[in-house]
This record gives sequence, C-alpha cells and structure tokens, in this order.
Amino acid sequence: MKVAIKKGLLDMLPLNLAVLPWGLLCGSLAIQNGFTALEAQLMSVLVFAGSAQLVAVELMAKEASLLTLMVTTFIISARHLLYGLAIRNKMVDKPLRWRGPIAFFLTDELFAFSHHHRAYQGKLRLVYALVAGGSFYLAWNVWTFFGIVAGQFLPDLTNLGLDFAIAAIFIALVVPGVSNLPVLCACLVSGISILYFKTIQFEFGLVASALLGMSTGYVLQAKEDKS
Repeated sequence: MKVAIKKGLLDMLPLNLAVLPWGLLCGSLAIQNGFTALEAQLMSVLVFAGSAQLVAVELMAKEASLLTLMVTTFIISARHLLYGLAIRNKMVDKPLRWRGPIAFFLTDELFAFSHHHRAYQGKLRLVYALVAGGSFYLAWNVWTFFGIVAGQFLPDLTNLGLDFAIAAIFIALVVPGVSNLPVLCACLVSGISILYFKTIQFEFGLVASALLGMSTGYVLQAKEDKS
C-alpha cells in the first residue's frame, strides 16, 4: 500500500509542477475578470478542468448567454467522456466507491497513466490511481490559490505567456502515446487542420480538426487490423 501511494505521488509530481503556470493563470484571470476569491477557488474545487475554466471565465466576463457558456464548455470537456469510455472495461466491475473518485480525477494527466493493460486492476493499482489523481487535484487548487493572490496584487499575468504551459503539457502527454502510424497520422491531421481553420477563422475549427484526426486514425487502424 505504501509503495503504491509513494509511486502515485512521485509519478504525478512532474505534472503537478508543470501545471503551476496554468493554475496561476486560471486564478489570476478569474480575479481580473471580477470573480471574488471564493468564486475563483470554488471553480477549481468543483469544476477541476483548466481549459474549460479559462474559457468559462472569459465568456462570463463578456456576459455571454448561458446557452453559449454551456455548449462551449461541453465541447471543450467532451474528451473526458471519451476517456471514461476508454477505461470503462477496466472499471465496470469496480464498486462505486472506486469508480466515483477516479471518474472525478480522470483528467488528461491521469488518463495518460491509464494506457497500461493492467491499469486499475487490483486494489494497489486503484490506490495508485487515486493518489496520483488526488495529488494533481490538490496541486491544481494550490496553484489556483497562488494565482488568486497574485491576481490581486500583480499586473495582468496573461502578458507573461503563462498560457504556453497549456500547450506544453498537452504535447508532453500526447507524444508518448504516438506508438504507431495511425496515431501519428491522427495527430498530424489534427495539427495541420487546426492551423488551417485558424487562418480562415472557422469558429468550430477545434471540433472539426479533432473529428478529422480521429477519423483518420480510425480508418488507418481499421485497414491495419484487416491486413
């Protein structure tokens, strides 16, 4: 048990530190857009989704409609539904006391730890997942708190380029998963298409590029499986 706890903490530690700029940005941006310190902290405590939080803060500051807010954040967070489906077979037979917390902690970072064929199998591996996910949740809220404090006393932190941390973390999570040609092609198609959609200012470019990438990967994988 102690070994699983220690390994969960140590394995997630690099990502806990890497997310610091992102948490600072979320906390400070909320304060600078009129959120109270309590509201900003509760967003990280209850929502626990960095990209969705950043977009939601911006939309709420611009007084966007509730429908726009809900649809936009749903689209951004829809990948978590895919994460849940991906590990469903590993978790379907587990009691709710395990499934509930792991579902809440299932961020991009924890999902990156879920590819091993024995992930979530046995009590020790479940403890490992909970410790890893829980430590990331704690780190996220600590960095958000620091961002809230910084947002009240320092100038606009968005000018420091902290948002690059978002791209850097996702690159670090994706690259180890590129293990075959279909996955590589899916990444390339998504990356190239989103750049194109950005140049033409296509409003739903992110969704379209993701669908194109997934479709490419699915078709290539299907052909590979048949051969």
